[in-house]
Amino acid sequence: MKLLILGAGAVGLCLAARLSSLCEVHALCRARHADEIMRSGFRMRGLWGDGSFHFNASATLTAGETFDYCLITCKSLQTRQLCAEYSSLLAAAEVVSLQNGIGNEEIIAEFSDHVIGGTIITGFEWCGDADVKVTVEGGPIRLGRFPIGMDGGVQHLIDLFRQAGLNVEASDSIRTNLWAKTLYNCALNPLGAILGVPYGELARKQAWSIIERIIAEAWAVCNAEGIALPWPTADAYLDYLRSVQLPATAGHHSSMLQDIRNGKETEIDFINGAVVRLAKKHAISAPVNQTLVDAIGFKSG
Repeated sequence: MKLLILGAGAVGLCLAARLSSLCEVHALCRARHADEIMRSGFRMRGLWGDGSFHFNASATLTAGETFDYCLITCKSLQTRQLCAEYSSLLAAAEVVSLQNGIGNEEIIAEFSDHVIGGTIITGFEWCGDADVKVTVEGGPIRLGRFPIGMDGGVQHLIDLFRQAGLNVEASDSIRTNLWAKTLYNCALNPLGAILGVPYGELARKQAWSIIERIIAEAWAVCNAEGIALPWPTADAYLDYLRSVQLPATAGHHSSMLQDIRNGKETEIDFINGAVVRLAKKHAISAPVNQTLVDAIGFKSG
């Protein structure tokens, strides 16, 4: 099997490391990381294992190459550009989104008839060029045919992930899982960045009060969109967030905080921004999510 990881940052390179012993992996990533990987290997440490891993990595692809699976792990802001650039390659492969936010799969579906959605609630932190630490894990990876269903193409990838020792589950309703992850990101990612604290600190009274309002707005949007979430009410999700997800990722620092510190654009428009856009579509008020979008835009602008 030949597997391509498009837009391989910390997530994509760690996946490449785990899968590289089982199949032919090529990671398309920034030149400085590709050069280091080809010279000395990719360094991974933390929950997914410690070691130096060797696989093909480059900043460009040779024309005419084909792959069985293309895993897209870039920032959501880059999805359309990458899909357009590699449209002929995507048309001939199973294309898997392993990204944050809402809307990536819909963009990919404009370029491929074979879209697999996926969620990863895991923390990755850069330690240097081609050097990543896996810090926390908030649950299993989930994979499913987008927007709904399961089939052999998805199951084959799940089997590969399991052989690589990854915690993965099949989903026959991946759109639901994407929204469940987005609730988590809406609640914690921007607030952790604005306040500059790890996620565990957000359980404090003042921050938790903001989180309750974030989730109330997002929950109303999900109801209007007909998303059947795994929890019966917003309060039930908040209980799960506080008792399960927050403790599991208490030491993690927001990816938006890392982006802002590194002078990069954030994914706010695909997370809380998606809630705001859909709230307007359904004439729902979402002032707290809008405030977070504006605040992150200010800090990253």
